[in-house]
Amino acid sequence: MAFNQEHFAQLIDEFTVNSEQLREIAADFRYDLRLGLKNPDESSLRMLKSYLGLPSGKETGEYLALDFGGTNLRVLRIKLMGEGKFEVLKKVAKPLKVEGVYDFIGADSTAEEMFDFIAELVDEAIDGDHEKKYLLGHTFSFPSEQTNLYNAKLIIWTKEFATPGVEGKVVNDLLKEALHRQGIDNVEPTAVINDTVAVLLAAAYKQPDIYIGSIYATGHNTCYLEPYAESGDAPMILNLESGGFMKLVPSRLDIEYDEASEKPGEQRLEKMVSGRYMGELFGMAMAELLEEKGKNYGFTSIDMSNIINEADKVAEIIKAKTGHDIAAEDVEKVQKLASTLVIRSARLVTASFVGIIWQQAGSGKAQKQHIAIDGSVYEKMPLAKENIMRALSELLGEEAAVIDTVLENGGSGLGAAIAAAMSQK
Repeated sequence: MAFNQEHFAQLIDEFTVNSEQLREIAADFRYDLRLGLKNPDESSLRMLKSYLGLPSGKETGEYLALDFGGTNLRVLRIKLMGEGKFEVLKKVAKPLKVEGVYDFIGADSTAEEMFDFIAELVDEAIDGDHEKKYLLGHTFSFPSEQTNLYNAKLIIWTKEFATPGVEGKVVNDLLKEALHRQGIDNVEPTAVINDTVAVLLAAAYKQPDIYIGSIYATGHNTCYLEPYAESGDAPMILNLESGGFMKLVPSRLDIEYDEASEKPGEQRLEKMVSGRYMGELFGMAMAELLEEKGKNYGFTSIDMSNIINEADKVAEIIKAKTGHDIAAEDVEKVQKLASTLVIRSARLVTASFVGIIWQQAGSGKAQKQHIAIDGSVYEKMPLAKENIMRALSELLGEEAAVIDTVLENGGSGLGAAIAAAMSQK
């Protein structure tokens, strides 16, 4: 069957963000930033304090990093050598759940069991040495309320975690107690950071002029160094939880997807840009074109990447997912639909970056910087990188010449070690 040309054109139009709309989104993002600095309750950005500025790049010593962002836990022993140099001396990684063997994330487990398991990994990372003193930095990627660098209290579990006895508790206290139970009193947890903050710290340790860190993958979030130029406070990295930015005009399919999602009315930007949702939106559009509205084909962002990259495989991918043979002239349309969604995603993410760049610049010019980005969409999705650069030029004109993006994909561990080193200042 051939696609309805009019319907196809309408879908492309719905997923296209023009220059004027892009500029408006960037301005609204900056407005929400300024609002959030005065009163976070009035902004759709969370403006969470990290209690850290940027590393000097001269941090040295041996530190432990706990990367706790999902079911796979990692503990690393990292040697910082200054001048952006570092070495991973030991890495231990284990899942918190192995089907049929153990499960520390289910409702039947306890906080004590979970953190005892983590303490065992720490012991392995230090080779059972209970003498040498270690500071531990902790990348903890769950919604937390933080009052200083050490003190992060879990607000609510996400990502299918249900371990009782952790919500409402300071996670470093639970870790400290578990380390003590196992006689590991030489390891001192000193810092908790979000994974996006870790990306910024890791990149800024390695090179100068980095003030924005972002994760652009299955999910999406950005943090930045707020200069506090007007108040005279010391600059601090703020975690925006920018996936929750709401001042956007969603398309008809975005609205439909949101209404049927687990959390309707939340994470609007994330639902329009991240890898987790892109394939779903593409699938919804394909279902309309194939006159099977409402059918879920299970397209992923990896399918979209393959569709954009390999014209000769498009018909095969569509057939495998939908059971439909598509007309030869529609192959190009399928590629265009996937490309349009990726381009929209990159443009919206860039508008949020530009909102931050305008905030940093005040009434002056954009400062020279490399935006540090971690994540599979940025790293692997065709059209993402170049459309970030295009949108920067569109919004910043000549000033875009001093701004580019860099990949930072080892941030969670290195960033945590750097935070531990900075905790001693």
